[in-house]
Amino acid sequence: MLSVIKVLNNNVIIAKHPNYDEVVLIGKGLGFGKKPGQEVAGEHAEKFFVLKDAHEQKQFMNLLEYVDEDFIGIMNEFIEKLETRFGAKLNEHIHVGLTDHLYFAVKRIRKGHGIVNPFLQETELAYPQEYAAATELIEWLNDELNILIPEGEIGFITLHIHSALTNRNLAEINRHTQLVSELVTIIEDYLKTKINRQDMNYLRLVRHLHHAIERIQTETYVENQDSLKKVLQVEYPLCYTLSWKLMKIMQQRLHKTVPDAEAVYLTLHLQRLDNTTNK
Repeated sequence: MLSVIKVLNNNVIIAKHPNYDEVVLIGKGLGFGKKPGQEVAGEHAEKFFVLKDAHEQKQFMNLLEYVDEDFIGIMNEFIEKLETRFGAKLNEHIHVGLTDHLYFAVKRIRKGHGIVNPFLQETELAYPQEYAAATELIEWLNDELNILIPEGEIGFITLHIHSALTNRNLAEINRHTQLVSELVTIIEDYLKTKINRQDMNYLRLVRHLHHAIERIQTETYVENQDSLKKVLQVEYPLCYTLSWKLMKIMQQRLHKTVPDAEAVYLTLHLQRLDNTTNK
């Protein structure tokens, strides 16, 4: 038996759990007539999950005003599958953030509206494990909802999964993904080429840019590479100059200092890519 803390509606309550502290219980009529402090049988709940943060509880209550419990139940199962796949507890905000996002995405799809995601490929390259999980689980969700969710949506779900796995802010992850896409466009313009998105060197560059942004953001500086920097400046002046252009843009967008050593790694990636595209 669990103790009722708060009744959100007739079908959803927050209860005291002996192992998980506060949990959200979902079940038909579970909250009907219940008062705080009363006992409730946990086995009567169809679903339950942990939602400790008071702000998240408030947002979840707002969610219940427009999202039906059946959809919330499906999303909870979706999140359980994610946690099983990664063997980790996800940040509890995913119960609100991803549910809200997919609820409105499904409504748009059923109305015949398309979903455009210009950063899909960069997202897949940056977060391959999360993308693979999103792809697999979208197939399950399609069957559950009798719908065909377009590929572009997989990219958005991937970012939600990565955010919940790493406890990083979703808006920040979005900004970083857009920044990488912007940097790639600048590279193409500067080198006067169209990069083959299937090329292994492009994959390495995109992953490096994401890692570089994370290092800059967390101020995890790389080792000094002054001797190699001088060699590359002479050997590959075009790519070396471009690397500094990219670094200045990252510094402006992130409002953080970019270490000089980053010029070495970027130049090497750019030179490999330039060799490939200009063969």
